[in-house]
Amino acid sequence: MKYSKHIRQFVLASIAGFAIYFSPIVTENTYAAEEEITSAELQETAKQYLGVPYRYGGTSTSGFDCSGFVLTVYKGLGVNLPRTSSSMYNVGDKVAKEDLQPGDLVFFNTSGRGISHVGIYYGNGKFIHSQTGQGVSITDINDKWYWGDRYVGAKRVSDIQLVAKN
Repeated sequence: MKYSKHIRQFVLASIAGFAIYFSPIVTENTYAAEEEITSAELQETAKQYLGVPYRYGGTSTSGFDCSGFVLTVYKGLGVNLPRTSSSMYNVGDKVAKEDLQPGDLVFFNTSGRGISHVGIYYGNGKFIHSQTGQGVSITDINDKWYWGDRYVGAKRVSDIQLVAKN
């Protein structure tokens, strides 16, 4: 009886060890797209949600929060991202503001406590995002009344082929 408890603990610990050893390791590359995406595809995918209302915690067309919107757009393009804006900030490659390309994730501090908002750079100084009171909309990234002062940085999470719109 005394040994059966120890054997059971050993077996459970061994199973846990194997599970950890063989589980996939999540890295930045886990979130990279495996298929080519064009900037036009990204813009069209994101634009289809214009006007969807803001809903805290929302991840569907009945309402999106900021990261739920970004998650949905990228999922539709075959790219998996973490759920929250702060988690999204931990993946991808850092991009300078002057080097932004359509599809780059742009991050803002709206709470005074770090990353609290995310959107998708749309091009021509604009980003598309889901914001309180307006839902999914396109906004000037350098907006002098609100967004410009709250910009924190950007990340590139997928290779998006730049294509001129016709």
